[in-house]
Amino acid sequence: MLFKVNIANVEGYIYFLFEHKSYPDKGVALQLLRYMIEIWETKMDQDLGEIPIVLPLVVYHGKAEWHIPSSLGSMLNGYSKLPEDLKGYVPNFEYLLYDITTYSDDEIKGDAQTRISLTLLRDILTADTKSLLNSFYRAVSYLNELEDKQTGIEYFKTMIRYVLGSANQLSKGHMEEIIEEIENTFPEGSDLSMTIADILREEGMKKGLEKGLEKGLEEGMEKGRRNSLIEMIEQGLISNFKKVPEDIKEGIHKLDNSVLTVIIMKMMDGEGLTSIEDIREYL
Repeated sequence: MLFKVNIANVEGYIYFLFEHKSYPDKGVALQLLRYMIEIWETKMDQDLGEIPIVLPLVVYHGKAEWHIPSSLGSMLNGYSKLPEDLKGYVPNFEYLLYDITTYSDDEIKGDAQTRISLTLLRDILTADTKSLLNSFYRAVSYLNELEDKQTGIEYFKTMIRYVLGSANQLSKGHMEEIIEEIENTFPEGSDLSMTIADILREEGMKKGLEKGLEKGLEEGMEKGRRNSLIEMIEQGLISNFKKVPEDIKEGIHKLDNSVLTVIIMKMMDGEGLTSIEDIREYL
């Protein structure tokens, strides 16, 4: 997020770089440095004059305690023992760490979308099933604050896919509870949640009768995740290139989830997908 700001009575720019982690990553400082350099190189290529200040922030929501030092210098062997006049020749920076698992409901503030995102991120990995469902219901209630109901429905669609795709402990009974709660809290989303429930039943529950309910539900959720990835890619290609050839559409449906995820990341970063033909290398 790039902002034009006043820095000591001079116009300047500050760039906020957010990185999301669900597990402690000892290489995060190097990863952030790489992103910062890419930002600066991009701004230099655009010939915008001076490059912006970059403030790196890590948003963490994993189960394990984050125990990794928050500076690049801490990774460099012997850096702390260098004389101060030599440290000036060695790149070093600190990043801000926001461990949202420690935040209470009252401490999570902002507009509806922000509170929804942080609440679900906080609890998706760390909460038991009951607590996770309560967080989900609380997040759904925030949607009523949005004036644009269509925006609320789109956000709800993302929320329910995220929860169903990430929380493998949810059962058929939980899904029925979710539908009932949504009908009372956010009626606009009840049809969508019922449709997703039907997909889970059709795709997963048939096998669940033979292999056990839990395994069937897991397979249904995996199918839902895959469909979401394919839908995101197709919508992105249509948005960027208007018309998508049929062979590319068919090829996308044959890719495994790891390749689909790579394509989505490329589309989000704007790297390597400048034309419809660039997608063929993945097929």
